[in-house]
Amino acid sequence: MYVIVDIETTGGNMKNGRITEIAIYRHDGHQIVDEFVSLVNPEAYIPPFISSLTGITNEMVASAPLFYQIAKDVVEICRGAVFVAHNAAFDYNFIKEEFRSLGYQFEMPTICTVKLARKLLPGHASYSLGKICPELGIGNDARHRAAGDALATVQLFEVLLKRNNGLLNPEDPYQAFSADGLHAQMTIEQIKALPALTGVYYIHNENGELVYIGKSKNIRNRIITHLGNPKTKKGIEMKQNAADISCFITGSELVALLKESEEIKLEKPRYNRAQRRSKSKIGLYHYTDRNGYLRLTLKPNTGVDIPSATFETLQEGRERLFQWIEEYELCQQLCGLYDGNHGCFQYQLKTCKGACVGEEIEKDYNRRVLQLLQKLSYGHSNLVILDKGRNDAEMAVVVVENGRYLGWGFIGEDTCIQTPEQFKEHITYYHDNGDTRSIISNYIRQKRYKKLIPY
Repeated sequence: MYVIVDIETTGGNMKNGRITEIAIYRHDGHQIVDEFVSLVNPEAYIPPFISSLTGITNEMVASAPLFYQIAKDVVEICRGAVFVAHNAAFDYNFIKEEFRSLGYQFEMPTICTVKLARKLLPGHASYSLGKICPELGIGNDARHRAAGDALATVQLFEVLLKRNNGLLNPEDPYQAFSADGLHAQMTIEQIKALPALTGVYYIHNENGELVYIGKSKNIRNRIITHLGNPKTKKGIEMKQNAADISCFITGSELVALLKESEEIKLEKPRYNRAQRRSKSKIGLYHYTDRNGYLRLTLKPNTGVDIPSATFETLQEGRERLFQWIEEYELCQQLCGLYDGNHGCFQYQLKTCKGACVGEEIEKDYNRRVLQLLQKLSYGHSNLVILDKGRNDAEMAVVVVENGRYLGWGFIGEDTCIQTPEQFKEHITYYHDNGDTRSIISNYIRQKRYKKLIPY
């Protein structure tokens, strides 16, 4: 969904200029479905040269509503849409500044039809609205009035949309979409019909075989990127082989990440070769030695045992482990980072408490190791992560127990839960591994969940 917008103002600077008129046309990619047009009292003087340009006088706006009186209408018609305008930065920033003065944060993805026209309609001498529209046969009987310019921009946008096969990706709107190379069974309408929601998508070849699995916060936009105008050999080949696309909506990005990781390992799709390999090659493991001390060691992550932490390289693991040794006052020798028979180097400097030579009793040393391991184990041994569901009446649930990932599922917002244990009744169980541990830890660290319940 798009909103095509044009405004008139008292001047060209949003810091000292104010809006005098606004026109917004909501567009579903085929036609206008709603509109809002209004003069606005700018609470400021309109200079004569601006009035001569727009035809909007101080007398015309004297009885018009103030911006705060139409603000709700603007928010409602723009909800869930992409902001489109000719020289979008001007209109968008003016409106954003008006909302900022009201204490409201106005944020939307934007598409500029000037930039888009330069990309899709090269060769024009000028891309101003007054020059390019006549060249494309687009009339405008109300130039420099918000409704007239917005309706002309609507027609220009429809030309650009058609030129781009009816597909625009708001995340990368200036990336051309070419239908050349699409599989004969794949149609533009199929791509348009894909949900603009968070989940996992599956690309199948003409024999129904699964060739690629991916996740996205907006499945339709991601597929447009995949199949639009690939440059790499792999991308071109995948576009040619994409005969069908199916998807699984999760709502939760965490669940999408976990499901993608699980299914790539299980299905081993042709174009997911890099992702089939563990993203974390080095793991941090622990064991108890014959003297009762908990030891830490870095070694390749084989996928058999579950590491407490994972790293891309051994060097990255060593650097992080040195930081944790300092933070928790651990022994370099008992963490595998110092070889010697007479205590670690830190002990010789009197900064190690002497676990490496038996001076510190194992109970005291192990307590600090366990504190580190608990921190690495999602921060809590047992926890429930609640996240966005597939609709407003639902939540996604991820359960960790005894430091191990159990699985995920969905639960109704009004489901009666009396104990955290009951969340396990609503999940499907999956395998814990280094990649899932990394996914969950990062999600928790970035606090992207709705709610976290330790128990």
